[in-house]
Amino acid sequence: MASSMTNKCPALIAAILLAALANGAGPAMSASKTRVDALMSASKARVDALTAPADIATCDRLAAHPGDPDKPADVKGSLDIAPPDVATALKACKTAAAAPDAPRRVQFELGRAYEFNRQPASAAIAYRKAVEAGSTSAMVGLGALYAKGTGVKTNGAEARKLFERAAAAGDPLGMSNLGSMYGAGIGGPVDFALARSWFAKAIAANSAEAMFQLGLMTQDGDGGPKDDAAAKALFERAAALDHGGALERMGAYAEAGRAGPKDQQAAIAFYKKAAALGDDDAADALKRLRCPFALKDKNGQPVGSICFDGKL
Repeated sequence: MASSMTNKCPALIAAILLAALANGAGPAMSASKTRVDALMSASKARVDALTAPADIATCDRLAAHPGDPDKPADVKGSLDIAPPDVATALKACKTAAAAPDAPRRVQFELGRAYEFNRQPASAAIAYRKAVEAGSTSAMVGLGALYAKGTGVKTNGAEARKLFERAAAAGDPLGMSNLGSMYGAGIGGPVDFALARSWFAKAIAANSAEAMFQLGLMTQDGDGGPKDDAAAKALFERAAALDHGGALERMGAYAEAGRAGPKDQQAAIAFYKKAAALGDDDAADALKRLRCPFALKDKNGQPVGSICFDGKL
C-alpha cells in the first residue's frame, strides 16, 4: 500500500498544479508553485530513501571485496564479479553512489563494477572519490591501476604512495602490494629487506598473498638464504586459505620431492585444486602429467604425445 501511495504522489501533485493554473491563481501562483515544488522534492526524497538501501544492498552483495574492512559483517564479498552480474552490480552501485550520504564503500564497489565492466578510467574516478573519503581498499584499487597503467597513465611512484597509505592504515592487501613494489623495484629502488618486512606484517594479518610472496622470496633466496623447508611452510599456510599460486607450488614441491618425499598423487591433487581456482601453471602441469611421453620424428621434431586416461 505504501508503495502504491508513493507512486501516486507525483500525479496528485501535478493535479494540484493544473487546478491552480486553471483557476487563474494570479498573485498566489508563485507561492503555490513554491509549495508544489517543495512537495515534489519531498516526494522524490522519500522515493530515494526507499530505493537507496536496496541498491546499496545489491551493490554490496555483488561487488563487495572480501578484504574490504568497510563491508558489512554479514556480506561475504568476492574477489571477482561474475560476468552475468556485472551489469546489475554497475547499475545498483551507480544508483547507490548517487544517494546522499552513501557510505564510502559504495564508491569503492562502484569502481570494482567499472573495472569488471572494462571501464578502467571510470573505475579510477570512483576509486579516487572513495580514497578522498578514506577507503583503504580504494587506495589499493587505485594504486593497482597506476601500477598497471590501466585507465590512468602508469605511475609507479603514485602507486607506491597509495599502497603506503593503505599499509600505514593497516590494510593487509596494501601491505602485501607494498612488499611487492619494494621487491620488484617499482616506483623506487629494490629493497628486499623492506619487502620481507611488509610481507611479514601482512602475514600477521592473515594475508594469503603475503604468505605466497614471502614463500617465493624464501624459495629463491631474495633478501636472505634459500630455504625450501621454510618456503614450503609458507606455501602450506597460503594453500590452506585456497591461494591458487601456493597450491601450484605445493604441487610442484610434491612432484619434485622438494623439501619432502616425491608424491605424484599429492601433486595431482594440489594441481587440480589450483587449476580449479584459475592457476594456469597448475593446468599446464596437469596436462604434462597426463601426457608425459613426447613423440618426435626422425629429425627430432615433436609430432605428438602419448597420454593416458588417468583420473587427473
